[in-house]
Amino acid sequence: MKVLLSYLAVAVSFVAIDMVWLSLMAERLYRPVLGDILKPQPALLPAAVFYLIYTIGLYGFVVWPAQQAESPLRALLFGALFGCVTYATYDLTNQATLRNWSTALSIADICWGSVLAAISALVGYLVAHRLGAGA
Repeated sequence: MKVLLSYLAVAVSFVAIDMVWLSLMAERLYRPVLGDILKPQPALLPAAVFYLIYTIGLYGFVVWPAQQAESPLRALLFGALFGCVTYATYDLTNQATLRNWSTALSIADICWGSVLAAISALVGYLVAHRLGAGA
C-alpha cells in the first residue's frame, strides 16, 4: 500500500504540475514553433498512457532507490537527471527529424522536464518517507 501511495504521489504531482505548464505554455512556446501540427486538444488516451509509463519509470528508477538510500537529495537530483535524459531523448529526436523544431524549444522543454521530474520524485519520496516506506 505504501508503494502504491508513493507512486500515486509521483503520478498526481507530475500530471498536475505538467497540466499547469501546458495550459500556460502551449500557446506561448509550442504553437509558435509547431504551428498546425499541434492538435487543438491533446488526445487523452496516449497522454494517459504516457503519464502512466513515465511515472512508473520515475518511481522505479528514482524514487524507489532514493527510498532505499533514505535520501531526499538523491530523489531530487536523480529525478532531475531522469527528466533531463528522457526529455532530451524526445526533444533532440524531434529536433533532428522535424523541420520546425527549434533549439530554443528543445532547451526550454528539457529544462522543464528536469524540473518537473525532480519535483515529482521528491514529492513521491516525501510521501513514502511520511508513510514510513524507507529502506
